[in-house]
Amino acid sequence: MIAKISGGKDTAGLIRYLFDTKKAKDHTDPHLVASWDGFAPDPGRAEDFDTTRRLLVADLDLHVKQARRLGRAPEKHTWHCSIRAAESDRHLSDEEWADNARRIVAATGIAPDRDPDGCRWVAVRHAPDHIHIAATKVRADLRTARHWNDYLTADRELAAIEKEYGLHQVVRGDRTAAKRPTRAEQEKARRQGRKTTSREQLRTTVRQLVPIATSPKEFLTLLDGVDGVRVDVQHFPSGDIRGYKVAIEGDTNAAGEPVWFSGSELAPDLSFPKIRERLTGIEPPPATEPGSRRKPNPWHQATAAAERIPHHLDQSDDTIAQAHIAAFAEALDILPLLAPDHLFLQLQQAALAFERASRSRIRDQQDQARALRGAVRALRTTPVTGDGSGLAMFLDIAVLVVIAAARWHQARHHDQQVAAAHQALIHLQAAYEHAAPQPLAALVQRKPAARTMEHHAQHIRAVLPDHANQVLDDPAWPALAAALAQAETAGHDPRQLLQHAADQRALDDARSTARTLTWRIQRLGERHALGPRAQTPNAHHAVMDPAAPQQSQARRR
Repeated sequence: MIAKISGGKDTAGLIRYLFDTKKAKDHTDPHLVASWDGFAPDPGRAEDFDTTRRLLVADLDLHVKQARRLGRAPEKHTWHCSIRAAESDRHLSDEEWADNARRIVAATGIAPDRDPDGCRWVAVRHAPDHIHIAATKVRADLRTARHWNDYLTADRELAAIEKEYGLHQVVRGDRTAAKRPTRAEQEKARRQGRKTTSREQLRTTVRQLVPIATSPKEFLTLLDGVDGVRVDVQHFPSGDIRGYKVAIEGDTNAAGEPVWFSGSELAPDLSFPKIRERLTGIEPPPATEPGSRRKPNPWHQATAAAERIPHHLDQSDDTIAQAHIAAFAEALDILPLLAPDHLFLQLQQAALAFERASRSRIRDQQDQARALRGAVRALRTTPVTGDGSGLAMFLDIAVLVVIAAARWHQARHHDQQVAAAHQALIHLQAAYEHAAPQPLAALVQRKPAARTMEHHAQHIRAVLPDHANQVLDDPAWPALAAALAQAETAGHDPRQLLQHAADQRALDDARSTARTLTWRIQRLGERHALGPRAQTPNAHHAVMDPAAPQQSQARRR
């Protein structure tokens, strides 16, 4: 069930609307199902509708008029709450709706239980799937009702009603979601022929710029350079930056002025203080890997950092885990800017969906997830080129990260975040299925000879006996064999590399074990290989202790 609460100052107009059957087509049989004392006049069941309606309005307004004579009546004295059931729910009886109405007015403070001075109210049912509660907010003792946070208290009571009545349980949030566009904003976008509102467009723009900026100043510079976006930076008297606001070029109000949105109006984490906190102390990624003269591949670095996120979600405290989820969301935000056009839509939808899963009541620890955040900033100068293997291997890991994030949120009863993660997963899986074929096909073209294939098949059977048949029967097996052959040519021991790849994360949840191993082997194979002198001692220890090579590899990570 969903509640919608509003206020007003015209009791007669509210009652007229609730019993109207001409303008409102879904008002099929308006009638009272409950009231403050059980004896309120019901215009819907009276022979003289107009007279009965006026009597009902007068009864509801009695205490309001008394308080007004004393100068104590609130300007907006009406309270209106609509409660709608889900389409899949059974139709409740009038008695059941009456019980629900009494529980809501009690929970919200309009008419608390066993309080003889509670406000006057009525519950009107004019359609099978919903009711409206109309109340006046002046109590019998002429005090104004205490109904603060009435939406939250009503929502909690509705959650209990859903369980007790066996109704559809609505996914509820924790008030950390970005503000939705208003109906007026949506109608304006529709009239102007735009698919998204200004608020949504600006939110996406800002979210995509924050991950690639290395300082608050650079963020504002990047934002100022976006075509079609106006930026206004506010300063304190000292000259320090206080905040920013943005507008879409040409989007004006009735007075012809730009429609501005501050960062906090776009999303809770996009206010300037929040952005400054995220960008202060950003450390650039190392220019080269230890022991290597080659510049590290940012896609490999981002993949390696993302691959450790499920471990952090299982082993770290909640503030650290939340930091890694937020950093991963930043990575998703910039993927649409870097990926080929045919992947843009799915990646954009994945980022937009996961944005809701990246925030909760748990405050993230900002000094965490530095490796991933550093790699994300390096990606801005490394768009997807060639066969797209870097993006494919990152998406392979991203799917597993989103699954892990959904489980983490579910364990903490973050219902909206779980739903958002599941939605993001659909789009990421679709993007991966489009991104993977080209780099896999490129590897298959370099498939080694049959003798070499069998040589590496023996490695698979020795290192991964539980997954061997699955890997060797997979259409991606030739690509994995090619990756193993390339790594061996580069000086790596295929068995040690396979063991290292298998140790990084369990393979049981991989959609394709062969493809997952292919990306890992390809990434690990580009690392600095041990020289002959270093390999000999390791080989000796491998005979003495089979676990030794794994430990050696773990230390080099």
